[in-house]
Amino acid sequence: MNWLDKVKWDANGLVPAIAQEAASGKVLMVAWMNRAALEQTVAGGEAVYWSRSRRKLWHKGEESGHVQKVRELRLDCDEDVILLSVEQVGGIACHTGRHNCFFQKYADGSWVVADPVIKDPRDIYGKDKQT
Repeated sequence: MNWLDKVKWDANGLVPAIAQEAASGKVLMVAWMNRAALEQTVAGGEAVYWSRSRRKLWHKGEESGHVQKVRELRLDCDEDVILLSVEQVGGIACHTGRHNCFFQKYADGSWVVADPVIKDPRDIYGKDKQT
């Protein structure tokens, strides 16, 4: 059996992928992978995801330079979620210029921004990105 066949892909051929910072254990982001993304991640040692909005493979950091160097891959007990332990180059995982994508915190009936922007997305991408 091919190692990729052990993964329980959804009806669209995707599996959720959680990127966790190796040094701190902090969850940086959640994305999706298809077989090709997981194969390329293993082959190249850097995270590659499937962009559902762009409908193409997305090498994390291809525009920003903020690549994720993969230290370890794990498959959960149900074999339907991938956990990537990564070194986040540049310390920014989120397209909003923050350390991670989970910067909004629920408090008193609303979502509030709890983490600062490290670098303006316009300086990273050279164009407007949603913040």
